[in-house]
Amino acid sequence: MRYKSIDPDLFRKNREKLEKKLKPNALAVIHANDEMPRNGDQCFVYRQNSDLFYLTGLDQEKCILTLFPNHPVEAMREIVFTVRTNDRMVTWYGHKYTLEQVTEISGVKNVRWLDDFEDTFRDLMARAEFVYLNQNENPRFTTEVPSRDLRFMQQLRHDYPLHAFERLAPLLTDLRMIKESEEIEMINRACEITGDAFGRVLNFVKPGVMEYEVEAEITHEFLRNGASGHAYPPIIASGVNNCILHYNQNDQVCKDGELLLLDFGAEYGNYAGDCSRTIPVNGKFSPRQRQVYEAVLRVLRKASRMLVPGTTIDKYHAEICKIVESELIGLGLFSREDVEKQDPENPLFFRYYMHGTSHFMGLDVHDVGSKQHPLRKGMVLSCEPAIYIPEEGFGIRLENDILVDEEPVDLMAHIPIEPDDIEALMAR
Repeated sequence: MRYKSIDPDLFRKNREKLEKKLKPNALAVIHANDEMPRNGDQCFVYRQNSDLFYLTGLDQEKCILTLFPNHPVEAMREIVFTVRTNDRMVTWYGHKYTLEQVTEISGVKNVRWLDDFEDTFRDLMARAEFVYLNQNENPRFTTEVPSRDLRFMQQLRHDYPLHAFERLAPLLTDLRMIKESEEIEMINRACEITGDAFGRVLNFVKPGVMEYEVEAEITHEFLRNGASGHAYPPIIASGVNNCILHYNQNDQVCKDGELLLLDFGAEYGNYAGDCSRTIPVNGKFSPRQRQVYEAVLRVLRKASRMLVPGTTIDKYHAEICKIVESELIGLGLFSREDVEKQDPENPLFFRYYMHGTSHFMGLDVHDVGSKQHPLRKGMVLSCEPAIYIPEEGFGIRLENDILVDEEPVDLMAHIPIEPDDIEALMAR
């Protein structure tokens, strides 16, 4: 394990919170993610189902968690099933969890081999009235690949048609939005490692380096600090590539006079950091680059203070768009008179700022949660205003991660962002 062990009390608390939301006489089932084939006899690097990790801390494939809080036999109320190890498996693929290690990590006392799942599950289903099944319900995501949870769901509906099936995702979404102190500690560490990588970049970037070389510097710093790697494909965008929102080819040369937009974040203990910085390739902002940079930075300062309990992402973003509009007028990109004449369905600011200001963060970089859900203390959100001016050949995005509170806490306050600081650090 690369990351510091997590106290199993976190996962006990998470399971207890979920169990309180289940109907009486209900069974819940959560599967590990599939191993995804890459090519030939290879799989992609494994990443655990965030919901299973949230409830168990288990970071291994072929695990199943069942919860049945009202079962008359106490030992049957929480069970983890895991793959049985053997000498050949260990020789070829390395160590897998023992039954005792699963208990040590998750706090679940009843741990069984996966071979026992079918018989045990039939016994659980005989007593259950409601069955909660898990599914990825992220509204921004669709896939043609059926998940293990989906395949299991389809099989159950065929085998047990008289049971009442319930959605687990809304319950887990409500819980995962509020971070426990242990989770905030993990996100903090991801942010610290992300900041270390940015410091390395500032010492490395100069005219002539390739975008992928910058990515390599970030990756090196992530791995040497115990991160599993990137929380998402990094964006290393020089020149007009700044204006491509999800650019990640990262294969162009960084040229003198250009800006380099970096959108990157470490994943530590499966928790994500998410940072954006925009720096001058030659170490010095031009007057126009600095003017736009300072406008975006002012928006970030105002926006981060607005992430307080009670607002929603939709309401907050609407206010940020007004602030961005004012900054765009100040930059001479359009006038107040132009705004008065604009089509309300196609506002002028949208040409230069076309994405949201914030998203939930946690086990997923775009974590569970609704833009209409009132913010509560303990949520963590990104804050990422930007201005893109393709006709001038550059865009600027700045992003920090914010812990929601009456006085919001900037988890990336330690990462340099003032233009004078950026220039000074690059000049060393």
